[in-house]
Amino acid sequence: MRPAKLIVTASLALAAFVVSGQAMAAPRCVNTGDFNRWLAEFKQDALTKGISQKTLAAASPDMYFEESVIKRDSGQGVFQLTFLQFSNRLLGGKRIPNGIAKIQEHRALFARIEKTYGVPAEVITAVWGLESDYGALFGKFKILPALTTLAYDCRRGDKFREELIDALKIIQRGDKTVDQMTGNWAGEFGGMQFTPSNYIKYGVDFDGDGHRDLVNSIPDTLASAANYLHSIGWRRGEPWLQEVKVPEQMPWQEADLDTQHPRSQWIAWGVRAAHGSLPNDKTPASLILPMGRKGPAFLAYQNFHVFTDWNSSFVYATTVAYFATRLGGAPPVSEDGAKDIKPITTEQMMELQRQLQKRGFDVGEVDGRLGAGTRKAVRTVQERYGMPADSWPTVELIARLENDKSPGAVAPMAKQNEPETQSEARPVPRPVAKPPVTAAPEAAPRPAPTRAAVTPPAPAQQPLPPAPSHKITVRVWTVQGCLTLRMSPEKAREYRRC
Repeated sequence: MRPAKLIVTASLALAAFVVSGQAMAAPRCVNTGDFNRWLAEFKQDALTKGISQKTLAAASPDMYFEESVIKRDSGQGVFQLTFLQFSNRLLGGKRIPNGIAKIQEHRALFARIEKTYGVPAEVITAVWGLESDYGALFGKFKILPALTTLAYDCRRGDKFREELIDALKIIQRGDKTVDQMTGNWAGEFGGMQFTPSNYIKYGVDFDGDGHRDLVNSIPDTLASAANYLHSIGWRRGEPWLQEVKVPEQMPWQEADLDTQHPRSQWIAWGVRAAHGSLPNDKTPASLILPMGRKGPAFLAYQNFHVFTDWNSSFVYATTVAYFATRLGGAPPVSEDGAKDIKPITTEQMMELQRQLQKRGFDVGEVDGRLGAGTRKAVRTVQERYGMPADSWPTVELIARLENDKSPGAVAPMAKQNEPETQSEARPVPRPVAKPPVTAAPEAAPRPAPTRAAVTPPAPAQQPLPPAPSHKITVRVWTVQGCLTLRMSPEKAREYRRC
C-alpha cells in the first residue's frame, strides 16, 4: 500500500490567509530518551545504509533537536472547512490567472512533459500552484534539523528516520548542499513540496545538467511531479473531474467515490452536465458530493483517484482537481445551493464520530475531521434511517443518533465479506534519473472501485436494531451493477442480480 502524502504540504499554500475555527491539538507522547545517544546510534545506522563519513560530517552541524518543530507538530489543528470555503480561499486572488500565465510561459516544456508522462499542463500547474504558489513559497525551515527532530520524536520516529536517511542521500549525490536544504517544518521542500523519499523515488533530471534539482530547476520540478502522478496511476488522455447538476430525487447512496457507474446510468438517474455535454456512454464515473446533495456536484473519473493518492484529504484533492479544470477553461463551480448548507461545528463532528464508534463504525480517531471513514459511516446510517444518503453530516442526523435508545451494532460487515481479488497492489516503479527518449509506458489501470455495505433491514421510522446473527446481507457495487449476497452460518449463498 502506498503511503499517502502528508497533508501538511498544503500549509504553504494556506499561508496567505488565516483559517477560522477552533482547533484541537492532537494527544502527544512524551520523549524520554537521550537525544545525543539516539543521534550517535542513528549515525552508525546511516553508515550501514551507505551514507559516507564525509556526508555525515557536512550534515552534523545541522543535525540537532529543534523544539519549535515539536510545537508545530503538536499544534496541528483540525478545521472544519467546506469544499467551497477551502477552494474559494485557495483559488482566490491571482492564483488562477497566474497559473494560466505559467502554462503559456512554459508551453514548450509542458508539451515535452506531456509527451513523456501523459500528464497535461493544467494538472501539473494546479499542483504546483497549491503546493508552493508556483515556487514563491518554498518554506524557510532548515530540513535537516526538522527531520532529525521528527526522527528522534516518539510520535512518528520510524517514518521520519527513513526520510532523514533519504535527505542525506540527496546531499551525498550532489543534488543539494546542506545549506540549500530548506522547506517545510515537516521536511518537505521544493516547488512540489516533495518529501525526501519522494524526491529520491520520483525526481528526474529533465534539464540534463546531471542533477535532480526540484528547487531551482523548473524543468526538473514540473517533470518530477508528472513522473510522480504517472507512477501512481495517471491515465493519458482521460478526464478527471466534471461539474454536473443533480436532480431533486435520486438514489443518493450511489454518490460515493468508491462507487462507479457508466455515465449512461448517471444520466438515467437525472444527472446532467453543468456546462457542455455529458456523453451517454459506458465510461465509468463516480458521483461525488463534497457538501452533500445541495452543494456542488461532480463526476469523478479514474484519474481523480490520483489526486487522492497525492494527498489523502478529500477536500484538498477535490480542490486541486477542480483547480486543474479551471486552468483548462471550465467556469467557476455553481454555489446556488450553498446558502442553504449549514456545516456542523468541530465539536458536533466529534460527537457524531463518537456516536458512530458506539455502533461499531471505524471512523479512525475522533478528531472532528470529515474523513473518508466518517463519510462512509454517515452514508450507511442515513440509509438505515431513511434519510437522503448523501454522506453529509447534519445536526438532524446527530440528534437521531443521540435519541436512538437501542442503537445496537450497525457497522457494515464489508471487510470480511469483500472478494479476495477485489484489488491488487501495483508495484512501485523504479526511479527515473533522466527523461526517457520515448514516451513513458502507461501505468497499470487502477482496479475498478467497489463499495460494500450492509443492506438496511429496518423501516426508516424505527430505531436501529442490533445486527441479526443468523444471516447477513451484503450488497457489492461494481461497474456493471450490483450483486446481493445472503450468507448464513453454514456459508450457503444465494446470488441475485440487482
